Amino acid sequence: MKNTKARRGIPYKRKLEGRTDYKKRLSLLKSGRPRLIIRKSLKYITIQFVEFHPNGDKIISATSSRELAKKYNLKGSLKNIPSAYLTGLLAGKKAGAGKIKEVIPDLGIRKPHTTGSIFSALKGVIDSGIHVTHKEVSKEQSVFPAEDRINGNHLKNKENYGEIKNKIIK
Repeated sequence: MKNTKARRGIPYKRKLEGRTDYKKRLSLLKSGRPRLIIRKSLKYITIQFVEFHPNGDKIISATSSRELAKKYNLKGSLKNIPSAYLTGLLAGKKAGAGKIKEVIPDLGIRKPHTTGSIFSALKGVIDSGIHVTHKEVSKEQSVFPAEDRINGNHLKNKENYGEIKNKIIK
């Protein structure tokens, strides 16, 4: 009996590490639309618009929640729900200027928590005017956070989220 590993080859390094689900990636690439990649780190939210090219993926536009602190003078957490929404709104405005009209979301290998900051960023991108393919269960059971959470009413330390939202929209 032959060695099955030699016959099939060694799997990709990212697959072995559990960092990439290639079946899911292929289904996203088949759509032919740019991908909206939303990632959350320990401090920041990062949003990228990426196109597939045979030589490698090309980042069309990238936005981080750090820009909220630098350009819009946001003090406080840069990874909570209101900050994620504002980052999504800012990313959508940048991508809209780059003529991106429609994207498909790529939320990563881990299953994101509905009504969390990832979906808050997704709502920000949708509110900026970019069509994002997503599934709504019903009006009562939305994947997006409630409006009072997006506005930061649930937070102890109130920030100037409304003012920053108006600056981004202009």
